[in-house]
Amino acid sequence: MKIRLLSLSAFALLVLGSVSCSKGGKTKGLPDDGQLHGVAPGTREGMGKPVGMVYIPPGTFHMGPSDEDVNYNYTARNKEISISGFWMDATEITNNQYRQFVKWTRDSLAAVQLGFFKQSPEGDTAIDWKKVATIKWGDKGVMEKLSPLMLTPDNRLYGKMEIDPEKIVYNIQGFDMKKAAQFVNKGKPRKDFIYRYNQQVYPDTLVWMRDFSYSYNEPMAKRYFSHPSYGNYPVVGVSWKQAVAFCHWRTRYLNTWLLKNKKATESDFRLPTEAEWEYAARGGRSQSMFPWGNYYLRNKKGCLLANFKPGRGNYVEDGGFYTVKADAYWPNDFNLYNMSGNVSEWTSSLYYESAYNLVHDMNPDIQWNALDSDPPRMKRKVIRGGSWKDVGYFLQTSTRQYEYQDTAKSYIGFRCVIDLPAQLRKK
Repeated sequence: MKIRLLSLSAFALLVLGSVSCSKGGKTKGLPDDGQLHGVAPGTREGMGKPVGMVYIPPGTFHMGPSDEDVNYNYTARNKEISISGFWMDATEITNNQYRQFVKWTRDSLAAVQLGFFKQSPEGDTAIDWKKVATIKWGDKGVMEKLSPLMLTPDNRLYGKMEIDPEKIVYNIQGFDMKKAAQFVNKGKPRKDFIYRYNQQVYPDTLVWMRDFSYSYNEPMAKRYFSHPSYGNYPVVGVSWKQAVAFCHWRTRYLNTWLLKNKKATESDFRLPTEAEWEYAARGGRSQSMFPWGNYYLRNKKGCLLANFKPGRGNYVEDGGFYTVKADAYWPNDFNLYNMSGNVSEWTSSLYYESAYNLVHDMNPDIQWNALDSDPPRMKRKVIRGGSWKDVGYFLQTSTRQYEYQDTAKSYIGFRCVIDLPAQLRKK
């Protein structure tokens, strides 16, 4: 046994010497004095402050109703919890921002069809984006080469070749850390915790007509996502699964740039948990009904403070008929816009009626990555904030609603968060 231990120790020294030591047994950048100084994971600078995001400091608040539970559902019992700090989009994701994701996905698929690849310095094959930028969309010859992505002839109007929205799919790849944490010591290989699937990403523009019976909303269906006038309005018609795909793409898009510019990679973008969303919406006002405080939907001048359905249906009284710009109205004390009204927002959390009785008091959350074969009950995701078509009750920071993860609506959008420290290194 002693001989074996000595052999293992000698092998460890050889490995450590080959990995971390330079000539003379000294680690680069550290004094050769035999003392423990520590080695940083890298010397590269990070990305700095995330564009369009604000920092939400850690804190404690009472999660749950700040007023009477008028529905008597008892699905949101008051509970004191603590939340760690994170960065959050100041506004809901806009049409312009989501369109960048759609176009990137479209262009990457076109690059595959046209063979626009190049070798990276590391020897990997990557898309040649300079060639992609030369694609002449609308040119008949180019469009014919991209025919696998086009609408089939029987689906065209006047023979016009156009991209088939259902073929704009983004390939998601990730590592299931929760599953790995449960089975990592049971002999399962790493590949068992890796998931890969394709997700269609183009918004469902027909939600404007499907959501409202006997109502004329065709102009919104035709123009809301495509017309430049709505560029800074919140994107809608996006399912929970599409919102998750956007977060994956945003992470990949940023980290690719950081690696290219030899900067340190950062954390993943994701949807906020239900608790994070409520904490952020309150803006440090632990017991307030709305992001701006109690008890009213108007300020002292009589101005409405959010975009919702005032009174018995005077939609235009608050300044917007449908949605309004993502940075409309006044922000809350965390400088977040439209945490109440405009559009409801997806969270990452599973909707479960008794969740507040079960979750931890530190960063509480319940998640379930439902499969297509799972029952509908397991596909319910929490949405928060109320929307342009909701009455004032749904604007309360504690009001819980849900929608199915594969469903898109004309009144549901989202915003992202990222786990980074408050003080980021400058570029």
